[in-house]
Amino acid sequence: MAFDPMSERGIPLERQLRSWSELNVQPYATEAVHPYTRTRAILMNGIEVEAIMNSHQAARHNSDVGLKQKLAMVRRIEQQQQKAVNWLIPGQESNIAVTIGYEQVAVDLTAWVARNEPDPYLKQVYDFGLLEDFDHLYRYANLMDLMGESRKAADITGDLTEIIPGRPTIFEHRHPHDDLRRPMTKVGAHRQSVLNGLTLVAAEQQTMNYYMTVGNRPTEPLARALYLEIAQIEEQHVSHYESILDPTLSWMENWVLHEFHECWLYWSCMVEEVDPKVRAIWELHLNMEIEHFQTACEMMKAIDRKDPRELLPDTRLETPMVFEPNKAYLRKLVAEQVDLTAWDSEFVPVATLPEEHRYFDYQARVNADGSPTEDVIRRHVQEFGEDYRFETDGPHPVEALRQGESGELGYASAVRQAAH
Repeated sequence: MAFDPMSERGIPLERQLRSWSELNVQPYATEAVHPYTRTRAILMNGIEVEAIMNSHQAARHNSDVGLKQKLAMVRRIEQQQQKAVNWLIPGQESNIAVTIGYEQVAVDLTAWVARNEPDPYLKQVYDFGLLEDFDHLYRYANLMDLMGESRKAADITGDLTEIIPGRPTIFEHRHPHDDLRRPMTKVGAHRQSVLNGLTLVAAEQQTMNYYMTVGNRPTEPLARALYLEIAQIEEQHVSHYESILDPTLSWMENWVLHEFHECWLYWSCMVEEVDPKVRAIWELHLNMEIEHFQTACEMMKAIDRKDPRELLPDTRLETPMVFEPNKAYLRKLVAEQVDLTAWDSEFVPVATLPEEHRYFDYQARVNADGSPTEDVIRRHVQEFGEDYRFETDGPHPVEALRQGESGELGYASAVRQAAH
């Protein structure tokens, strides 16, 4: 089923504002919601936050009053969209439960993006970040168990996503220079590459923002420490993904791409959603975004004196983004790439780094007093006899990471020794 937001009729801007009661939507039922309905809500909240912040930055860097007025109107509506989407999450869902949802988003979204990325270098960028978020899900799942929640992490993710170690988080800490990648260009980039990049920048930015906000809310020191460490990695991931975007785009080009991107994702959510009430929200927002996209295109013509077709020669959408299980893909990736790190814009095995590489200095500084992401596993083993996992497809593909007290922690020790 193809869809072209350039040729569809959207809802006129003046009819898009909603009352408070319309925005205060009924939350999903936390015990009954489909896991991928939750992930769609988390994702689209992040997509709207990115669209809003991009609009604010555009307004701060342009003097044209007419443009500022148009941006302000669209931005106000997108603020309303963000509220409706974010308010789908029920208040009784704890921060750690929502966190499990955030990490399921990161895992299955990034896996889909990587599998559907036409550029080999960008695919490697996504695979690299994916293995790190995969490990974060495992760490938070163990924390959730330690916090005495009534549910296990797998009760939230369902049987759709495995919960096992990825690239151990302790080894994800890199010098900032090694989190910068080669950017794509608007001339040479495949349209799907642009959509993929915008998607992961927004998703990781929202995860970073969420952990920066809720990470200090727990009272247990280990929980606060775990959020702190993983929140720092999320900042690395935002740097990692944003550096692949074309830095030469004008503000108008950025606006057009953001609105087109929103059309794609709301359309994707609409065609994939299983909850009728939530699907109605995706459909409503899609009809709003069609108008936002066409408005941005008209402003590009007026401000940049450019035809949007030069930026987007084809605006037909045929492939929706799909939340779906990626178990086999992740197992293969862990087996092949668990030992990678980054050196400038490339990805190399840790063991190939020279002894004087800045990676080791950075590791020595931040891990000087240990790593909370290792401590949470150690604590779980002490209290329950083993770490928490949800393995549906057999033992871990990396023998050193298989379940057992010496498994993950033994692997961490072995890699550290090999690296030095």
